[in-house]
Amino acid sequence: MLPRLEYIKQARIRLGITQRKLASVAGISTSMINQIESGRCKPSYETARKIFEILNSLEGRSSPKAGDICSRNLISVQKNETLHSAIGKMRLNSISQIPVFDGFRVVGIISEDGLAKNVIEKDEKKIRDMLITIIMESPPPVVDVSTPAKALIPLVRFAKCVLVSERGDVIGIITVTDILKMVE
Repeated sequence: MLPRLEYIKQARIRLGITQRKLASVAGISTSMINQIESGRCKPSYETARKIFEILNSLEGRSSPKAGDICSRNLISVQKNETLHSAIGKMRLNSISQIPVFDGFRVVGIISEDGLAKNVIEKDEKKIRDMLITIIMESPPPVVDVSTPAKALIPLVRFAKCVLVSERGDVIGIITVTDILKMVE
């Protein structure tokens, strides 16, 4: 089943293409696109399907991907580091979470929320020597660089951040701040 014909104009405008450009790519006249968008003409099923396929492919190319919006300056810690070291990196870089790695494999995350829950009642001297593994949380989701950014919104809301990988290597991080940049 195809979307409603009114969506053709909405999609075309969202993509920033003219009626002439859409008509040219679809192999039909500009007048036909104009008549379809204004409701004066009902295209054949095949013509409508072709227009929607073109709009979908153009939208897929133009919509941002995880690799486009991630912060590639990934600050991380190793699981054998101290909590004091992780807190120092978080403060120095003004970040609210930091992924924990075991070599090149992500094994957890340290977040401000987790720190607040676990560290407040501890002695400062114990914090200095405490290993990260004692309070780290489960690792965040990892997605490929080609994942559509729109698909990441629910993940980031749930997990606070998402790591981005390319060919199996983690190369970046997406946080709520990065998602908000898409709205600007």
